[in-house]
This record gives sequence, C-alpha cells and structure tokens, in this order.
Amino acid sequence: MRIVCIGGGPAGLYFGLLMKRRHPDYEITVIERNRPYDTFGWGVVFSDQTLGNLRAADPESAAEILDAFNHWDDIEIHFRERSIRSSGHGFCGIGRKRLLNILQARCEQLGVKLVFETQMSDDDVLDADLIIAADGLNSATRQKYAATYQPDIDLRDCRFVWLGTSKLFDAFTFAFEETEFGWFQAHAYRFDDNTSTFIVETPEHVWKAAGLDEMSKEDSIAFCEKLFARYLDGHALRSNASHLRGSSQWIRFPRVVSREWVHWKSDAHGEQTPVVLMGDAAHTAHFSIGSGTKLALEDAIELANSMEAHPGDLRAALDHYTSVRSVDVLRIQNAARNSTEWFEHVDRYAKFEPEQFAYSLLTRSQRISHENLRDRDAHYLGGFESWLAERAGVNVNARAAAGHRPAPPMFTPFTVRGVTLKNRVIVSPMAQYSAHDGVAGDYHLMHLGARAMGGAALVMTEMTCVSPEARITPACPGMYAPEHLQAWQRIVGFVHANSDAKIGIQLGHSGAKGSTRVAWEGIDQPLDEGNWPLVSASPQQYLRGVSQHSHAASVAELREIEAQFVRSTQMAAEAGFDWLELHCAHGYLLSSFLSPLTNQRTDDYGGSLENRLRYPLQVFKAIRAVWPDDKPISVRISAHDWVEGGITPDDAVQIARAFKAAGADMIDVSSGQVSKDEKPVYGRMFQTPFADRIRNEAGIATIAVGAISEADHVNGIIAAGRADLCAVARPHLANPAWTLGEAAKIGYFDVKWPNQYTAAKTQLERNIERERAAAAAVAGLSPLERAQRAEGTV
Repeated sequence: MRIVCIGGGPAGLYFGLLMKRRHPDYEITVIERNRPYDTFGWGVVFSDQTLGNLRAADPESAAEILDAFNHWDDIEIHFRERSIRSSGHGFCGIGRKRLLNILQARCEQLGVKLVFETQMSDDDVLDADLIIAADGLNSATRQKYAATYQPDIDLRDCRFVWLGTSKLFDAFTFAFEETEFGWFQAHAYRFDDNTSTFIVETPEHVWKAAGLDEMSKEDSIAFCEKLFARYLDGHALRSNASHLRGSSQWIRFPRVVSREWVHWKSDAHGEQTPVVLMGDAAHTAHFSIGSGTKLALEDAIELANSMEAHPGDLRAALDHYTSVRSVDVLRIQNAARNSTEWFEHVDRYAKFEPEQFAYSLLTRSQRISHENLRDRDAHYLGGFESWLAERAGVNVNARAAAGHRPAPPMFTPFTVRGVTLKNRVIVSPMAQYSAHDGVAGDYHLMHLGARAMGGAALVMTEMTCVSPEARITPACPGMYAPEHLQAWQRIVGFVHANSDAKIGIQLGHSGAKGSTRVAWEGIDQPLDEGNWPLVSASPQQYLRGVSQHSHAASVAELREIEAQFVRSTQMAAEAGFDWLELHCAHGYLLSSFLSPLTNQRTDDYGGSLENRLRYPLQVFKAIRAVWPDDKPISVRISAHDWVEGGITPDDAVQIARAFKAAGADMIDVSSGQVSKDEKPVYGRMFQTPFADRIRNEAGIATIAVGAISEADHVNGIIAAGRADLCAVARPHLANPAWTLGEAAKIGYFDVKWPNQYTAAKTQLERNIERERAAAAAVAGLSPLERAQRAEGTV
C-alpha cells in the first residue's frame, strides 16, 4: 500500500510510523514544508492516560517520549494574593521540538520516507492509495474540499501569546492578574530541564484596551514580564515565533469542527483516492485542557487500528475511523469549549473568594468531577468542603470533634428569606396528569409525600393552574376552587407532619399549549372533544397543522389572568406552602410574552425585550404583593429557545436582572420547549451553564436543572458556584429516595432518614460498602484473574 501524509506534525509522523511498524512493506512518505528542526510554540502537555495509549501503540517511541517528559502532579492557582495547590492530576510536559524529533527518528528507523522543505498539495501526490491531510490548523486541504468536509470554524474571544521562560515551574501554574483594563491570565508549565511554557491570555476587548494591538512584539513581551513579574522571579519571557511581527503573535483560538473527515477524489480514469483529515486539520481543542497533540496522536492510533480491523476494505476502515473518532473528539471538544468559555469570562468568577475560584477553575471543563477531585487529592477537597460548609452556616469544628467528615456541598443548608432548606436538592416540578377537575388527590399525596420523605429539601408541585382554561390537560391540578385549597392543605399538612422537607407550588398558565391530551395518550396533541379556547401573547399554533390556534390576549383578558394568579397565590399561602414559583418558561402563557418567537404584539407588551417583559413582571409584582414576605418566590425561565431569532443566554441574563429588581429570590433556569423548531444541544448537565451565567452575571441565586443525575453532579455544581440549588426530575421518578441513596453512595452517612426507614439505612450503607470493597478487590486483579472471575472459574 502507498500512503502519503501531507504535514509532518505529530499526526502525520505518528500515523506513518504506526503503519510502517505494522506493515514494513508499505510505501509511506511524510511531506513537511518546514525544515526538520523548525517548530513554533514551546512545550506540549499530555495526561498520564495519553501516555498509556502511546505505550500500547508503539512502546519504543513511547519510552523515548516518557524519558524526555517532565512529570508533575500539582496544579497551583494564584488569585488575589493567594496561592492554592491541588495534587494528583498526573500531567507530563515535553518540548514540541523534542517530541517531533523523537517521532522523526522513529520514522527513519522504521523506513518511513521523510521529505522536508517541500510544499505539496494532494494534486501533487501521484499514485497513492491513501492521502492523509495532516496540514494543520490552517489546512489548505480542508479549505480546498470544504464542500465535503463542511468545517465549522468558531474564532474564540480571547487573544493569547505563546511564550517561553527559563523560570522552572514545579506545578502546572495558573496566575491571574487584574489590571485597569481587565483580567489577564497565564498558563505556565515546565517541559524540560531548562524551559517552561508561559501562555498569556486575555479577552479581545481587554487586549485592545491595554494597547497591545498597537505594540511591537518586544514591547508586548515586556508588558507581560512586568505584569507577571512576581511569578517569573527575574526570568525573562521570550518568543520563538521569529516569523511573526508586532501584534500578530497574539492570536485568537479557532475551534474547528469538521462534519466529514474523508474526501474521495477521482482521477481521469475514475479511480478514487481518499483524502483523510487528521489532527488540527480535522478538529481543534483549546490549549487550556492540553488536548490538541493528544487528539492528533489518538487520531493516528485509531486510523491504524481501523485499517488493521478491516484489511483490504479501505472504505470500511475509514467509516469505522470517523465514526469512532468523531464521538471521542466531540466529547473532548465539548469539555474544551467549557474550559475556553471559563477563561473568556474570568471576570464572571472574579468576585469569588480564592477557595471557590480555584475549585471552579479545576472543574471548569466538567471532565474533573467532585469525587474525581477527591480521588486525586482528598486532603485538598476535604479542606475545601470544610471551608464551604462553614460559609453555609455549618459548625465545622463541632462536627470534626464528633468524628464526622465535612458535609459535602450537596448537604449544606441554604436559606432564602425565612425558609431554610436542609440541603441543596429539589424535587423538580413534573407533570403527572392525575388530577380530577383540578383536584389533587391521593396520587399527589403519595407522589409528593414519598419524595418529601426521600431526603430532598424541597418538593415542588407540578405546574398548578390558575383557572380551568389555564390547564395543559383536563388532568392537570388547579388552585382556583375551594376544593383545590382543601386538597392541597391535606398534602402540605402531610409533608410538614411526616418530614423535614419544605413544599412549594408552581403556578402557571398553559397559554397556546393548553387543551391537550395527557402525555401517554399523545403529548401536545389536542383533545378529541371538550376543547377550550386558547390565549397567548400573539396568535399561535404550537404544532403546525395540528394544535388549536390561540388568540392574542386582550388587555381585559390580561387583567383577568393577573387577578387569577393573585387569587391562586393567596390560596397557596392559605394552604401553607413554603415556596412559590412563577412559571415563565417552556412556551406557556407568560413565556409566550418573553420570547420574540411567540410575541409579535405592537402594543406596550410587544417589541423590545423591555416591553416583552412588561406583562410577566406585572404578574410577578402582583403575586409578590400578596405572598408572605418571609417566604421566597422563584421564577422559572427558558434561558435559550434553541432557535434562531429566539431568546438567547444574553437575553436570559437581562430577564433575570429584571425579575431580581422586581423582588424575585431565585431564577429556576431551564431552556427550550418554546418552539418545535428547536435544536437543543443535550448532554450531562447541559443547562447548568445557563444557571451559572445568570447567577454570576445577574447576581441572583439560581436553580440548575436538566440531566443532573448523580450526587457528584450536584456537589460539583454547588461547590463551583454554578447554582445554589439543583432540581432533579427523572431520577426522582425512578427513586423517591434518590437523595438518601446518593448520600449512601458517596459514603456520607450523616443524613437523617424517617424513623420508619432507619433499618433500611443501615442495610443500604452496608451493601454499598461491600460493593465498594469488592470493586477495589477486582481492580487489584490481573487481566487473567478478572477473566477467570467473570467466567466463574475462580
């Protein structure tokens, strides 16, 4: 087989040597436009896991790379005159030039032909069976066949410059300095016996405000030396990008996502040759998680493995390569995006105390979780948990004297107005469609009562409607008739008498999404009969060609609906609810005013965001006026419509600020369900970044919701200051005692169970301890012993 790699970076070199190692008879050529020892940038970083992959793929080069690595376990964070260190992270740094030289020598040893100082495109490659386009970030190949590869290039906000220094750092170091222009940060790490990488980064507007866009290269380096002098100890910063002048050495990171990685080009005879993207040509991941070179090398490993698994069938091999790698790369890119955005918005977290700022930094990508930090450095995390618990009002010293571990963030109390929640877990409002004529019955008593006894601090009713016409379905509960008040009093009384949980009510109006069947008979489908008129901000049909048409609410109707919300609020207070939430999300009536997708009014309630907010705020102020002062009100909003022209996260911050000014205590941050044209990006805790942004930009407490399914998720969200409470939905449907179970899973046993259930507490904790011990024992077995155990032979 004849293989040509265009580009002699890590991807092209490594793929060449792997294929030659497996197939000495293959003709493999790597073509590089630069000289053998040219390189730009300084050191690169790998994790210990990446080293394991290299050892498995080619032990010989891996041994040389490992011998050249500078290894460290610690991350040190400098912020506001404080230094915080965490260990156990397992990083390795190596000079980029040294890495390339090792790979070049290994290629030559195996017989790969290396061609330097040659500029070549795929058209110059004759008689090849496979062309690898590893021509880097600014890939000419990717641009040439853009119609096939369909690249999406997102130029990020920060400017950064890649420098080096003779100051040898003994940890991966993050240093933050505030200037009159804004925040600058440095990423520094040692990569050989003489040199450290020193990357300086700042948002574009700060870079310009500081005048760096007009400085010479020498002056901008001097600016950085002065700014970070306390960390450099007199050592100079220097650049090895001699080809760059002035401000051009400061670049913005392009996030590259290619939809396709293979282009099949045809010659004059109709023969097809694949041109395969690899490394930065196919994708990029921000340097703040150190994954660019890792991704390139792992691309090479996977393509070599795929070709080995499909001998003689190149199409099948390439299909397998792209299907496997695209998933892995997207996962890393998502983590890198989270990390990138964190560094773009350091000012968002700059008001944190150093302890929480450092924790937020360590967990910014969501690849490192709370319990993962405990595995890496239990001493660091224990100290941080004590610090956080003390700030939540826990008597840390008394707990320590009694032999108790610090309370995990999930189990710290939280007070809003006159209501103190025992922990940070909420049972999210979940439609159950089990009411009769709006009356909450035995089902609701069981549903809410069981979850109140299951350890959550606050259980929320499903959206409870303020009138018969406000219901989503005929089976939705209401709070507009005397029998509704009596039913809810019974349920609230049960929760208060049998648990230490609080109970809240969510009030709402379905708007254009009403008069439908219960979910299991056809979600969002209109009733076969008995429909009622629908009202919304503007005329609307939620499901095109299917749903009923709503009409635009008149001013008189709006006054009547406002009065209905007030009446329901007064009844909720009489019923004894501890908490009230106003539903302004998911395309229901109040949400329909907020979103420009559903509000085309030309009166005072339409047009600008200020006008679109007018009616929801009017309703909020009316209910706040009649709700007890010592009880909180939260507002649920959709922070992103996921549709072009709809509500954006920028809008959500403004909406939150408006409700805060009106007296709201918290924002319950959801997204979507406003339009069926939505294209949400799902994933673990996928809505939490919206809660994070609202909390830390609008300055109001938030509730995170969406794909939160483990104690680890809750602990990380609360500890990092991304939200103040976490609403958990589906896991609570599967297990009413989810909170109690999660406490046992993480080994936190200082949780009060209902007296009737205490025997189960002991049993559960024993079982989990046995499972943990068994898992540890299996982890210590050899692969053969594990296989024998799985087969039942030992």
